[in-house]
Amino acid sequence: MQYFQRENRELTTLDSCELIQSSFLLQGSYEAGITLDFLSEVTDELLPQNEANERHFRLLASVLEFLRERREDPSAIWPAALYFALWAVRLAGVLPALRVKAESIEIANEMFLKPIKELTPRVWSRQTAADLRHFLTRAIEEQTERSLRTVPMLETL
Repeated sequence: MQYFQRENRELTTLDSCELIQSSFLLQGSYEAGITLDFLSEVTDELLPQNEANERHFRLLASVLEFLRERREDPSAIWPAALYFALWAVRLAGVLPALRVKAESIEIANEMFLKPIKELTPRVWSRQTAADLRHFLTRAIEEQTERSLRTVPMLETL
């Protein structure tokens, strides 16, 4: 990507951009599209403007790869959204002590130890670790002092 940004200006001129790997196939699924919107919104809210954050970039890349590999499985959005939210909050340094069910703590501990691709296979649904997902959403909203617009859409899937 080549871009130019003048001092004291917010506007940036994008000169050229090369797409290395596409996630456009995921947009064929409404569920995956909402999940991608969630990832984008959380990233936009938690990262400071114009900050290059390699760890967050690697988190995004691994979750996107997970979703691309499992694009035929609609339930793959749940571990992806949870894994991303958990790590995004942790990388932002705003992860409070987890006050959730024991099963959700077990899932969180596994997510801290293993890459998303290596998680223990389980049946994922909206109810799986929902308390943890809601807890993380509240942590993000408290940190950013605004409600996430994609969360209600994600919760209706």
